[in-house]
Amino acid sequence: MTYIIQGAHDDFEVVIGLEIHAQVTSNAKLFSGAATEFGAEPNAQVSLVDAAMPGMLPTINEECIRQAVRSGIALGAQINKFSKFDRKNYFYADLPQGYQISQFSHPIVGEGVVTVDLEGGKTKEIGVERIHLEQDAGKSMHDQHPQFTYVDLNRSGVALMEIVSKPDMRSPEEAAAYVTKIRTILRYIGSCDGNMEQGSMRADVNVSVRKHGEPFGTRCELKNINSVRFVRQAIEVEARRQVDIIESGGVVDQETRLFDPNKGETRSMRSKEEAHDYRYFPCPDLLPVEFDDDFIEAARESLPELPDAKKNRFMEELGLNDYTAGVLVAEKESADFFEVLVDALAKKAGKDAGKVAVKASNWLTGDLFGALNKASKTITESPVSAAQGADLLALIEDGTISGRIAKDVFEVMFETGKDAEAIVEEKGLKQVSDTGEIEKIIDEVIAANPGQVEQYRGGKDKLIGFFVGQVMKATGGKANPGVVNKLLKPKLDG
Repeated sequence: MTYIIQGAHDDFEVVIGLEIHAQVTSNAKLFSGAATEFGAEPNAQVSLVDAAMPGMLPTINEECIRQAVRSGIALGAQINKFSKFDRKNYFYADLPQGYQISQFSHPIVGEGVVTVDLEGGKTKEIGVERIHLEQDAGKSMHDQHPQFTYVDLNRSGVALMEIVSKPDMRSPEEAAAYVTKIRTILRYIGSCDGNMEQGSMRADVNVSVRKHGEPFGTRCELKNINSVRFVRQAIEVEARRQVDIIESGGVVDQETRLFDPNKGETRSMRSKEEAHDYRYFPCPDLLPVEFDDDFIEAARESLPELPDAKKNRFMEELGLNDYTAGVLVAEKESADFFEVLVDALAKKAGKDAGKVAVKASNWLTGDLFGALNKASKTITESPVSAAQGADLLALIEDGTISGRIAKDVFEVMFETGKDAEAIVEEKGLKQVSDTGEIEKIIDEVIAANPGQVEQYRGGKDKLIGFFVGQVMKATGGKANPGVVNKLLKPKLDG
């Protein structure tokens, strides 16, 4: 479906490219042994190398190299056995060296392709141009003093992977899906925690517009966007701004801009730099990085099952539909919870996992996800474990409780953390399957509703639902629905 730019009089197309900055999961920085833990006191995690003290030389952190290679493999990209670091020169107060050690002409990872899921079960392939490693800058703090700017160098030297896409996206939805997919893959393999709120993953969004069939327009870069929702909003706002300029006879300037989500606007930050503005040259303090096939294969073998493969397995082996499988694999924690849930339920019910997977997924994506969302909790914070969920579903499977009673039991489980069996025992919620007892109640319900019986026998077959409801009401919802239906129909037909 073509994306329509709001407010445009002519048929414009938006062209989008993304540069995702992902903080590499490592205990130390890219070129020093300083810690990388989030939330430390300002300047508490700064080595002499990070502070650019004279004579201090960088040393490459091998774990950061390994994680970048793992990420490249997971994204289906080319791994370059030879790469090197360059100096990218620019001057900010929070960049102690006056240059950033990055990669320019020889990145560690080359081209790849990521398949993103779109609405309606559609997919699209988005090209990855490259992944290069670089060190992060510090942070200027303008709100600590009325006259001075403070600098926190805790982030200075932290390892970043910059994942550069090709300009293959044509709507905010595609861009949002791409960021989501990259984040999911990196979180699955553990190379980045994907926490956008804390800044360990953020995106620079390149936006341009053009009339269909024309060459690419002038692009503007929107810096440091820290949520998928803001990525979508920023593209919508910037595309509309550029169209307004063009339709009023103006020319879009190539520049770097900031997105203000509160005002719903982008504003100019600086003119857009080109590569030559940074005066790249090879870093004289670091040798090129070279590794062999064994290093790459070891990185490949360390990868877990990736989201797309897991989704396909859930569909092929467990019978889940495309949508449900996609929801479950979107977060590794949800997929892991589901697999424990299914395995535990299958063992308790004495059935194959494929026979119980759909019921388990319905409960997880419906009851549990709904309760977690209402309580503003994540799956890892769930007061009901996967094993406890399996216990609850097993009680439905063996007929101990009905599906309706199970919802009441689950509410108590979520509030208290108690096991399902204990709650059922405490509250006397076991399902009534005694045919004699149920038959007696059916007789009482039929006797109390002669008018409805006459209507039923006169051809209003749907009234059987009324009688089932009355029996369930009389038993407090504890009657076994299967037994009720089996005994009720012959009596009504009689």
